[in-house]
Amino acid sequence: MHLFNPNGEQSDVLVAGAGPTGLAVALTAHDHGATVRVLDRRPHSRRPSRAFLVHPRTLEVLRPHGVTGAIVGLGQLGPRMHVHSRGRSVSVTLGNFRLPDTPYPHLLLVRQADVEAVLCRALGDRGIEVEWDTAVQRYELDPAHGVVLTQCGAQQFVSRYLVGCDGRSSTVRAAAGIDWRGAPYRCDVLLADIDVTGGDVQTGVAHVFVRHRGLAFLLPLGERARWRLVTAVPAHRSSSLAGDVHPQTLLDELGAGCSVTEVAWSQRVPIEHRLAARFQHGPVFLAGDAAHAFSPAGGQGMNAGLQDAVNLGWKLASAARCRLPDGGALLRSYEEERRPVARRVLALTHLLLWWEAGTDPLSSCARGAVAAMGPHLLPRVLPGQQLETHLVRLLSQLRWDYRRSVLSIDGGSGSPVEVSAGQRLPDEQITVDGAPHRLHDLTAAPGMHVLLCRDTPWSMTSSLDGEFVRVHRVHSWPGAGVVIVRPDGYVGFRSPDSRGIEAWLDMVGAGNGI
Repeated sequence: MHLFNPNGEQSDVLVAGAGPTGLAVALTAHDHGATVRVLDRRPHSRRPSRAFLVHPRTLEVLRPHGVTGAIVGLGQLGPRMHVHSRGRSVSVTLGNFRLPDTPYPHLLLVRQADVEAVLCRALGDRGIEVEWDTAVQRYELDPAHGVVLTQCGAQQFVSRYLVGCDGRSSTVRAAAGIDWRGAPYRCDVLLADIDVTGGDVQTGVAHVFVRHRGLAFLLPLGERARWRLVTAVPAHRSSSLAGDVHPQTLLDELGAGCSVTEVAWSQRVPIEHRLAARFQHGPVFLAGDAAHAFSPAGGQGMNAGLQDAVNLGWKLASAARCRLPDGGALLRSYEEERRPVARRVLALTHLLLWWEAGTDPLSSCARGAVAAMGPHLLPRVLPGQQLETHLVRLLSQLRWDYRRSVLSIDGGSGSPVEVSAGQRLPDEQITVDGAPHRLHDLTAAPGMHVLLCRDTPWSMTSSLDGEFVRVHRVHSWPGAGVVIVRPDGYVGFRSPDSRGIEAWLDMVGAGNGI
């Protein structure tokens, strides 16, 4: 017996949570043909930003949805950073890395609130408005109708799929009975919007202060004052407020040499390391902070969530178009692909936080060594950019792949294309119809992209979903071969000929043989 009536307007995808992840799930699903609704428990969109960094891979996956340019326009592309240690300062530019295989060889410093505003505006342009002050209380599966029934106060929502993007205290995750494995850290993060004077604090530049006691970041992205201070402080269980820790005290301990003239706002944010035991429970999915909780070290949280969103969004839309009863291998691949990535990010951020804020003698010694030698070593190491480039590839998920995914079908023997199924498609200069193009320009539109080598015979157009499959012949790729690029920019299928294409497209909901 159902708790509420399944009659009423039905959407393909109901998203709980209008942070960056939820908005990106909705945008991606809509752009691949799904009907979408977005709910959020907050009364409005305004809240202080907690994330400030967008990585190259994230810019890539958002590009087909027409939002990357607006996000870049609101931030600092390849920002300058001054690293301060023991009275010396070194200037570093976080851009123009040796990354020829991406259109975005740089980091982007931008407020989370600005990213959310761009995504909200994009959804509004598509006729989708966030339904604020609407909190998910519970849901129920209706197998007879193949829908999820979601209760939000007096309102009832019917959808084919429900996506929990409702943060670390996710109601959707709790209602699904999914374990939330991990623990809190022994430190909190202090956020404060402040104005400062004096010291070597140049405006418009990010500053990092390194000492054996820890690191502090002073970012030119304050929302109520010029600067946003971000640093780790010992955990304080009784309050989320930062009134017991004054920014001036922290900056003095770090040797910043500047005076705080105003504290416009401050807050403690408890941090934790956790991973959901599953990312899927039938037609219910978790993404972003509802699926994984990282330390803020390395700027991974928002980026991992946005990449979760794009991975999941197109799959939900394809499964809804095909009316697959449980989504089959297509939807199961979301957890299969993204949960291992989350595990690796969890390990990476755990290590980074240990170095950044650990209180044990070894981490303090490591920071002390950087504080002592960093100003002498950085000018010698960074000009070559080898170290920077490797770190950016690692942090931005440019190196990680889905080669073990059920969606990655590779008949690569004899294929003239080097990239394997499951790997990210690298950008390169190509020739199409006698004209030069960048490969990522060619694939910067929603849907599947079938890339044919120069001599590949082709007669399958009638068997494709014409709205969401685009076919391109790359004349600068000699020989015969086929590569199919997924909507999130990963190669899904590679073969020296066209055998197996129809079966793969049917599996991902892009063929007409379903």
